[in-house]
Amino acid sequence: MNFSATASLLARLGLAAIFIMAGLSKISGYEGTAGYMDSMGVPGALLPVVIAVEVLGGIAIVIGLFTRLAAAGLTVFTVASALLFHFNLADQTQYLMFWKNIAIAGGFLLLVANGPGAYSVDAWRKTTDK
Repeated sequence: MNFSATASLLARLGLAAIFIMAGLSKISGYEGTAGYMDSMGVPGALLPVVIAVEVLGGIAIVIGLFTRLAAAGLTVFTVASALLFHFNLADQTQYLMFWKNIAIAGGFLLLVANGPGAYSVDAWRKTTDK
């Protein structure tokens, strides 16, 4: 078993899980989430875009499809979310949420730098393009 490829797959699963689950939960709590976004100065009308970014971006990361692009987009999204929704650093919960987002963005940057690993659609596409 290829340890590096397995570790990359597990890392992608871990990074993506929170986004897929969060995106799906926003569907069931649509009105509340849109209201929260509005209260933070972000138009609730953007919620469908947020859901699409989280769910589709998360799926792309899991399967390793357009991984570097998806990871770059989710890096920007995650840092923006940290700044827009969790920058009240005097509040201990928001402080932790802010740094959690920054840590996740760091994980995505590793995917941007190193790619998805051997167990991915990107790797499969690379071998079939030859």
